[in-house]
Amino acid sequence: MSTDQSLQAIYLVVLLAAVVGALYFGNRQSLGKTVQQLAIWAMIFLGVVAAYGLWGDLRRQIVPGAARITASEVDIPASEDGHFYVTVGINGTPILFVIDTGASGIALTRQDAAKAGIDTAALVYTGQSQTANGVVPTASVRLDTVDLGEFHDKRVPASIIGGDLDVSLLGMEYLSRYEVTFTRGRIVLKR
Repeated sequence: MSTDQSLQAIYLVVLLAAVVGALYFGNRQSLGKTVQQLAIWAMIFLGVVAAYGLWGDLRRQIVPGAARITASEVDIPASEDGHFYVTVGINGTPILFVIDTGASGIALTRQDAAKAGIDTAALVYTGQSQTANGVVPTASVRLDTVDLGEFHDKRVPASIIGGDLDVSLLGMEYLSRYEVTFTRGRIVLKR
């Protein structure tokens, strides 16, 4: 621990002791109520700390794929976890994707495929794909529409992943439809 960190720790301990002492001596008659109020404030503080720590995950759930979209380009910032997330319309349904330059094409989770109106029970898993979790079965499909901002494509080939996948993947076959620019913390797609 550095000298600055040690001084900060000592300051915080002294400050905490002063606050606790003031509360104790100022509220000796109603100490039980004071302890109850302190516990409530401690829970609020812990909730704020937890929300701050989970903000990246919460932001992706609240505003997934928050890309800047214009008529000529899609500007996708890196999320706090370093990945690039974007919401793409699949058959008219918004689906959250992670851009994966290691994936060959569009790979949908079974849940996302079902949301997009694909009958996952009727799929035949004849292919295989290598993922970080090992080899998984895949079913080939054609997506009626794929909409990314102002860009619209029809009859786009894709795979439905039969194994566990947390988020759908936007791979290189689809990205090759764009002029792709990678910069520090951004991916820009243009047509």
